[in-house]
Amino acid sequence: MSDGSPPGLDRGGTARTAGRSAVVVGGGLAGITAALALADAGVRVTLLEGRPRLGGLAFSFQRGELTVDNGQHVYLRCCTAYRWFLDRIEGTALAPLQDRLDVPVVDVAKPEGRRLGRLRRDPLPVPLHLGRSLAAYPHLSLAERAAVGRAALALKGLDLADPALDTRDFGSWLAAHGQSARAVEALWDLVGVATLNAVAGDASLGLAAMVFKTGLLSDPGAADIGWARVPLGELHDRLARKALDSAGVRTEVRTRVTSVSVNENGTWSVQVPGQNLETDAVVLAVPQREAHDLLPPGALDAPERLLGIGTAPILNVHVVYDRPVLARPFFAALGTPVQWVFDRTHASGLRTGQYLALSQSAAQDEIDTPVAELRERYLPELERLIPGTRAAVVEDFFVTRERTATFAPTPGVGRLRPGARTKAPGLYLAGAWTATGWPATMESAVRSGVSAADAALSALGRPRPRHLFAFEEAA
Repeated sequence: MSDGSPPGLDRGGTARTAGRSAVVVGGGLAGITAALALADAGVRVTLLEGRPRLGGLAFSFQRGELTVDNGQHVYLRCCTAYRWFLDRIEGTALAPLQDRLDVPVVDVAKPEGRRLGRLRRDPLPVPLHLGRSLAAYPHLSLAERAAVGRAALALKGLDLADPALDTRDFGSWLAAHGQSARAVEALWDLVGVATLNAVAGDASLGLAAMVFKTGLLSDPGAADIGWARVPLGELHDRLARKALDSAGVRTEVRTRVTSVSVNENGTWSVQVPGQNLETDAVVLAVPQREAHDLLPPGALDAPERLLGIGTAPILNVHVVYDRPVLARPFFAALGTPVQWVFDRTHASGLRTGQYLALSQSAAQDEIDTPVAELRERYLPELERLIPGTRAAVVEDFFVTRERTATFAPTPGVGRLRPGARTKAPGLYLAGAWTATGWPATMESAVRSGVSAADAALSALGRPRPRHLFAFEEAA
């Protein structure tokens, strides 16, 4: 009979793991990655997560017979760390990549029949791989297309290691390089808002340059898009937990850590209600504000900087129709509040009709808008964009809101993001908000978990698992 204690922990007792041990606090992608990497190197690992599931902010839930993702998540071929993660949990086949980048872009302001443009690549070297697509892109004038090409070459020449880039905003840089408001809307923000969760004027030039240089200007296939064909919970909870179990990680959900402290002998104590775990190393893989509250004194020179890392929301609008209305798996939109629309019918388990999910990034103005008002706003927009919806019946309409979906990629945020190591030996940080060089993406989360594990393994005198850094070779 259970006494109400988390499995594997004695009420009021102290658990001490024999040999080299680590406790990972947080069961999002960063924490799962750190736990797997440490366990693969022979460290005895306990993973603690306050929620009843793993996956952090990339998760699924049930709504009647539907399995719903809280938001649409995609990754790119250049996301070598997240691809390693998928391979490690045996989920690669469930989240395949496009054979070749192809993004339908619909401009609702144009007459029907002339609204569709495409951003796609050819099998040519950079930057020629996008040349034909850009030359034929109907949503920009000939002069704007030429100016985009010049700006892309200038962007390619930026040095991502230059800290000055982080002090400038991307919008001003684009304006200084001849980009019209239309070019920003129809191209730069089309990509940037979805990847940075900010419009160009609010985004760090350093992070924006990283996104465009890596995704569009590094390798011909770098921007090919991948997404889960199953619910995210299948990947980030069920398969992740299976991988953790196989690696020997003890995973405890519904277990919230209340404090972390160092012992006189240099080991660490991790407290959860009624229990205490002693361990050799701790990885804090939680959001920045929670990490700030758990940090012991002296762990960072300026812990208040963590509180200076802002957050940005993402709104997701979910619509279930009584019939199929959209033939393509996704598209991006211009001239409308709608940003990106994805078909989630098969992944959700819906048997009849069609389920569309709208992903609305940088949603500060709408994140608290009532559902009824969002319904009045977005259903007519979908009718403008998708003719098939006009005769269809809306069987369900609901909204998911992530008010702190990502860190805000504002100019100057780079100096606030800490690395994996702290000044307290044995204590490490992980999370998409740490200094990975990437914006707040699944890729950044996984990279941070690898960095924290690498730092911990070095201090524990454990060799890296050979397969762990295979993604760095692929990068």
